[in-house]
Amino acid sequence: MSPASTPDNRWPAIKEGALQAFHRYANWLVSISWKRFVLLAALLLIITAITQSLPPFRFTVSETVEEPIELPELPELPEPPKPEKPAKAPKAQEPPKEPVIRIEKPQPGASASDGVDISIDERGIRIRPRAPAAASAASSASSSESITIDLPNSATKEIVQEAIEDARRAVQDAAEARREAQQDAEEAGREAQQMAREAIAEARRAIREAGIGNPTRKVQRNRVVHWGDFLTDLALIWIIASAIIKITYKGRMQAEVKAAQATETAEAESLKRQVVEARMAAMQAQVEPHFLFNTLASIDHLIETDPPRASTMQKNLIALLRASMPTMREANASGVRDLGRELAVIKPYLEILKVRMEERLSTEIDVPEGLQSAEFPPMMIQGLVENAIKHGLEPKAEGGHLRVKAEILHGKLAVSVADTGLGFGKAATAGTGVGLANIRERLQLLYGHKAQVAVTENQPWGTVVTITVPYKPIEGAGT
Repeated sequence: MSPASTPDNRWPAIKEGALQAFHRYANWLVSISWKRFVLLAALLLIITAITQSLPPFRFTVSETVEEPIELPELPELPEPPKPEKPAKAPKAQEPPKEPVIRIEKPQPGASASDGVDISIDERGIRIRPRAPAAASAASSASSSESITIDLPNSATKEIVQEAIEDARRAVQDAAEARREAQQDAEEAGREAQQMAREAIAEARRAIREAGIGNPTRKVQRNRVVHWGDFLTDLALIWIIASAIIKITYKGRMQAEVKAAQATETAEAESLKRQVVEARMAAMQAQVEPHFLFNTLASIDHLIETDPPRASTMQKNLIALLRASMPTMREANASGVRDLGRELAVIKPYLEILKVRMEERLSTEIDVPEGLQSAEFPPMMIQGLVENAIKHGLEPKAEGGHLRVKAEILHGKLAVSVADTGLGFGKAATAGTGVGLANIRERLQLLYGHKAQVAVTENQPWGTVVTITVPYKPIEGAGT
């Protein structure tokens, strides 16, 4: 057997194929509606119900089986009724009482047919008026064992008694004959049953002696085989499992889609942040090259004309570079730093500009000591100050005033840069607004909708740009 066809090598492929088939089936279940799912489930149940009654799931088998021959058992005859005990003979000293029979003659004027009928049977003696012929016939038919004695109106007592004695003897003889016949019939039945029982016992004894054991006979039977009954149960299990997969897999797919969207959003935000940070780092690294060149040229000129002012400008430039350069890596790593370090860059920058613009520029920094430890994104105040000088105050012949202010408004930190220059977008050197767009984009990445930039007009002239961010002190700031 080659290594590629061993069971250990085939199992991962089989497992992977089964997993792919499961995911395809689950995706198909999620893609269909519940209405279609119910219709397909009902159709599956109908198909399985029809299929399980068709070959090869249902077929008939003819087989020959042996069944034992059971010899019949004769029922037991009921016990014959016990003969009734004869009535006790009357005591010798007391003669038997004769039955009292009263015979009344008919009333005068009665017809010849008037008289009495005396009936004697096993129930006793009945005496009743003589009925018409039709009634007599019906009475005779209803009581075939009774004895009727017809007596004329002129019958005497002796005649009646003699008739009664004859009737009584006749009744006793008939009862005795019936009892003897019943006894003969019972005896004959018992003898027949005994003979049949003896014949069956003789037959069984003969079978045992012949060594047959239990006698059997072969019988041809048709048996219907059902082995497709499990199809309905299997279909029900399949439908229930599919419903569970449809519910759970849909939630899983939605979670995966949301996770993928969140990952894409996070990656996009991260890329945007990296782009903005790189852009801000480049801005911070270049530190406005023409401003640096102009400052150095001014220092060189002042060295010849006004050495003290040249020395002051040189010191401010060194302070500016010392404040901005070491903090590049810190700002790029965290994205924010404290407001005090931002002011450490702004102050020497404004002092250099004041030396260059002389009395045309006046500055003011209004930031409480307690707010200098607040968190604030780097390079934003510097960018606003540069815009205010370049596009607001420098183009104005008489110059103006610039103020940097920080305060808490509605629980947030608001830092504003106000100038008394020409106004926003009114100077010939007006920019394209890319600087403000970069600031808004960076604030969006850092704080979302919790931060904003507002540009308003200053009174009586000029522009005010305010950056509002959540107030959050930085522990250990300024140490």
